Amino acid sequence: MRLNGQRRWAAAGVAVATAVATFGVALSAPAGAAPGCRVDYTANNWGGGGFGGAVKITNLGDAVSGWTLKFSFPGNQRVSQGWSANWTQSGADVTATNMPWNGSLGTGGSVDIGFNGSYSGGTNDNPVTFTLNGTECTGLQPTTTTTTTTTSSGPNPDPGNRVDNPYVGAKQYVNPDWAAKANAEPGGSRVASQPTGVWIDRIAAITGTVDSRGIAGHLDEAVRQAAGSPLVIQFVIYNLPGRDCSALASNGELKPTEIGRYKTEYIDPIAEILARPAYKDLRIVTTVEIDSLPNLITNVTPRPTKVDACDVMKDNGNYVTGVGYALKKLGAVPNVYNYLDIGHHGWIGWDDNFGATADLLFRAANAEGSTKANVQGFIANTANYGALKEPYFAIGDSVDGKSVRESKWVDWNRYVDELSYAQAFRQRAVTAGFDANVGMLIDTSRNGWGGAARPTGPGPRTTVDTYVNGGKLDRRIHLGNWCNQSGAGLGERPKAAPETGIDAYVWMKPPGESDGASKEIPNNEGKGADKMCDPAYTGNIRNGNNMSGALADAPLSGKWFSAQFQELMRNAYPAL
Repeated sequence: MRLNGQRRWAAAGVAVATAVATFGVALSAPAGAAPGCRVDYTANNWGGGGFGGAVKITNLGDAVSGWTLKFSFPGNQRVSQGWSANWTQSGADVTATNMPWNGSLGTGGSVDIGFNGSYSGGTNDNPVTFTLNGTECTGLQPTTTTTTTTTSSGPNPDPGNRVDNPYVGAKQYVNPDWAAKANAEPGGSRVASQPTGVWIDRIAAITGTVDSRGIAGHLDEAVRQAAGSPLVIQFVIYNLPGRDCSALASNGELKPTEIGRYKTEYIDPIAEILARPAYKDLRIVTTVEIDSLPNLITNVTPRPTKVDACDVMKDNGNYVTGVGYALKKLGAVPNVYNYLDIGHHGWIGWDDNFGATADLLFRAANAEGSTKANVQGFIANTANYGALKEPYFAIGDSVDGKSVRESKWVDWNRYVDELSYAQAFRQRAVTAGFDANVGMLIDTSRNGWGGAARPTGPGPRTTVDTYVNGGKLDRRIHLGNWCNQSGAGLGERPKAAPETGIDAYVWMKPPGESDGASKEIPNNEGKGADKMCDPAYTGNIRNGNNMSGALADAPLSGKWFSAQFQELMRNAYPAL
């Protein structure tokens, strides 16, 4: 269900993290405001006396407008160029001031700035002292404020039952329908108690089907599981007209022009159920319409990866209209948290895809009477296989003068894994206009890549390709492969607030549910056979004309695939 429609045409840039220092900063703010801030400084050495500096400023106190950051290098480091701030240097002293678009920092807001620099002789030691607006670093979070501000409600203007991160301090819903299938598998009881997303991928799924309960049934069970405690239940909203225009396995039931049916027969009934008083104490997370919007960036004219059906959906506007309408209706329910899909690093990580996707999502978030306040955050890697972290190579590495970005696997992408991509996209989304405290989810259900084939160290430095291919955890043939991938394993278990800016690792795609069938299987769900699900398929432009890497004999998307589930358990990392 996760299609890659990549592309690139990127410029060069390097950075490999070698040292991280965290500093507390007290912010100067308007009279009566409580100061408090954190600065994270990362030195990224790439050899030959060059390095990149990344500085993240997070406001822990009341809102401020305008900032000046100052620090002094302990050695002979020099800033050569910078971004996202006005950079100047006099001797060892460095000053960075805000740009017109990032001067305001609300409570919990952050800004990422950076620079390239050089040093010689000795080590590249971190600065010791930082000041922001003339105040020395303290590392203290304010305990009192004299201004009235709402900080616990996340980006929605009406706090309702919302909290900043719905996953913190909450249990998560275990879908009994999925758990029963997992328990029926040999060894499946080891994971059957894990929380997974509930996919509402057609109108019939709202009230329930022969093999799964409907939305109200899940919510009733969630109330029982909650037993008076906070509990998160996760739904995937997935039925746009002309859905997922560049794939056949995940096409939906609604034709490209049926936006009226989408609103009245799909979104409206879902919103009505979620808003029932019986469910007001649940934290309802919705992943809103995976796949489709990113296709409007990568798979339309004039891209070489264009698909006629995607041109149709771009021209008629129904993806943007549908997402805007869904956000408006679902966001009106005070205990619903909407997360928009951002594809994954192997789809959107290139320069000409990255910012354009953030801008398109902002436009959709403000369509059909919705506002950005209806977006709690974003989700990366939904139902895909991108490695969470690649520990044995980094985007700033080079072999014999060739950057990792020149390797066939990376192909000039700026990201090599989902964590770095998600954290960077979050900041770019803020630049596009989203609130500064939006959060990120990463689907880790099938990106563990454990087992005997898992590398234990870097690849040989013979060429940049042997270095990357030998050390990468993601064992797919190509980043563009997405259907029932052979060799994959369960990834990190669902976890709240695991990294900076990440609300949770989630299993939004239930392990064991197929991505699609390689052969035509009669059905009334609008799902067709997809060549990318056929292990004999030799590929297309979107996967570099490589083999598909798919498992054989897969059922329709969403149906139980026992062979895949068993392989995911065998290759789990962390191991079961």
